[in-house]
Amino acid sequence: MSTNQKRVVIVGGGFGGLFTALDLASSCEVALVSPEDHFLFTPMLYEYVSGEVEAWHIAPRYKELLNDSARFIRGRVREVNFDRREVSIEGRDRPLVYDALVLACGGVTNYWDVEGAEEFALPFRTLAHADDLRARMIRTLDRVPPDATPEAAREALTFAIVGGGASGVELATKISDLLRDAFRRRGLQGEARVMLLEMGDRIVPGMGKELREYVTNTLNDKRVEVHTESRVLRITSEEFYFEQHERQVETKAAGVVWTAGVRVNPLIETLELEKNERGLILVEDTMQARGREGVFAIGDIADYRNVASPNLAGTAQLANQEAVLLASNIRALFSGRPLKTKTLHELGEALSLGTENAAVLSAGQVAHGALARQARFALYTARLPTWHHRLRVGSSWFFEGTSPRPLAL
Repeated sequence: MSTNQKRVVIVGGGFGGLFTALDLASSCEVALVSPEDHFLFTPMLYEYVSGEVEAWHIAPRYKELLNDSARFIRGRVREVNFDRREVSIEGRDRPLVYDALVLACGGVTNYWDVEGAEEFALPFRTLAHADDLRARMIRTLDRVPPDATPEAAREALTFAIVGGGASGVELATKISDLLRDAFRRRGLQGEARVMLLEMGDRIVPGMGKELREYVTNTLNDKRVEVHTESRVLRITSEEFYFEQHERQVETKAAGVVWTAGVRVNPLIETLELEKNERGLILVEDTMQARGREGVFAIGDIADYRNVASPNLAGTAQLANQEAVLLASNIRALFSGRPLKTKTLHELGEALSLGTENAAVLSAGQVAHGALARQARFALYTARLPTWHHRLRVGSSWFFEGTSPRPLAL
């Protein structure tokens, strides 16, 4: 790197952080800091738990993606000194000095102070979380004897998903298909019990009527129990308790998976920045943090309001669009040009609904079924981070297929 290049430090390597780094790498000295050594294409974490995709497909290493065009530093940020323009990293003596700072560290699982949730519920945000869930299903299946009654098998293989948004729906349908296939392969009687719990009065509340109706019908077809207006009260190692219509219900469960929201990354809580009531960083329409020139925030930690639809909040497509605007404005900042604003729009939705089905909303039209599943794979191939990774993954999916991997016998 040339020593007269402007220095950009990016904290966090999700969609916002990585795509900003890739955009700026040819014009700035970029350092990307992340506690993980790999990027994660989170919209396909559901396909990973079902074995339809492999880890390298959706979790390429940063060093492979950046390829010497930017510096990757694995570590956790300990402190940010805005006055000195320095970022200190745990285990490193010398801080990173920046001319522009991008905060893109994302959120963490929000358990909403539910008793036992953080200790006993299974989060679902990383490869390790998906591995843990799949292993839990296999261990539970292995404990069910072949001659178990349908009632006993159903009780032993009860899984609950907390949170009826898109993540909860996608995960519930995957789990249902995997367990139904496992029952058939193992010769077990009856079926597993998969529950989806949502505090509101409807699932996927931000979706349009047609898409939501299809999702609801699919859940019914897959025999996923949908419990709306249900609030989880307590979780233990073997059961969970929830309240529905002023009635408390106790249910034994082999696993409770938590997809009920995120909260601000703890690092952001320590920074002296203007924030809203939820702790999100207040940003201008240029992506700059209010009152901090040269500091930008993106993704789950930023309160960016210049969007055409509230449904975009927390999505990968929003972070991708923000990254384009942010990188452009950092270049403008360094060259003394005015920073720009842009209203960001929803590009469509694509939901996985089991191992052989999906629903895609594009240009106001809903497609569903096996063809929509293939369209979803094609769509996400085009949105992978770099052209060489898109080529490798696209070739793998085309020639080797995307069939689910059965739960081990």
